[in-house]
Parts: sequence; structure tokens; C-alpha cells
Amino acid sequence: MTDVFTPEKRSAVMRRVKGRDTAPEMKVRRMLRTAGIGYRLGGCGLPGRPDVVMKGRKVVIFVHGCFWHGHHCPRGARKPKANAVYWLAKIEGNRARDASVAATLTDAGWRVLTVWECRLRDPGFAEAMLAEIRDDQAAALSAATAASFST
Repeated sequence: MTDVFTPEKRSAVMRRVKGRDTAPEMKVRRMLRTAGIGYRLGGCGLPGRPDVVMKGRKVVIFVHGCFWHGHHCPRGARKPKANAVYWLAKIEGNRARDASVAATLTDAGWRVLTVWECRLRDPGFAEAMLAEIRDDQAAALSAATAASFST
């Protein structure tokens, strides 16, 4: 299938695709701010440049677009029609890089949370995400307290 846009128009359309401060990322940040959870942006020099970093909690959050990162949902399962070989290889490369970065961060002691764009619409998503962030902090605190009492 040929492109419906001229090369100049296609270039303009692709330039508007954002890499930071996307609507899903802003929604996650709003949830964290509303819950009073502090965070930093920019990845703090970590592999993969996470979207949100919580140093004290040792938690990083990646907010992924379903199409660009090949999620298994209707939006992520769409196949590009124009230049399909290139885009499918790019999406597969993104998935491989995401897995590698998550493994590297996990090995370094970070907890990696991946938030998918489609899941943001689920009822109760905010509570589940916040509970996951808080539960591990509570578990880490109780483990540290138990360790301090056992010595």
C-alpha cells in the first residue's frame, strides 16, 4: 500500500510524535502527584531512561504506547500497512530493548513497572498501581525491621 501523504506531509506528521510528556505519561504522573508520591523525571542516568524514577523506593516506571512497544491488545496488535517490514522490525526491536533494559534494572536492584497505554482506561487502575508501589515499600520496611531485630 502506498502512503496517502506526500513525503513532506508524512515528515510533518512523524515530527509531531512525542517522545516525552505524552498524554499517558502525564496521566501516570498526575496519579502519583495526587497520591503524594514523589518522583523524578529523565531517568537519572539509568539504562533505558525510565519515564518516572522513585529513588527512595528503588522503583522505575516505563509508560509504553501499545502500538510502539508491541503490546498484546487490539491497538498494539495492529499491523502497519505502509513500509510494514521496517515498522514491524522496529517494534520488535523496541520489545527486545524493553526486555533487556528491564532485566538490567532488575539485576541492579530496581523494581520495574510497565504501564501500558490501554490499561490507563481500566477502572481501578490508579489504585492498583499505587498499591503495587506502596506494598513493596511496606514489604521492604518490614524486612528491614525484621533484620534489625534479628541481629
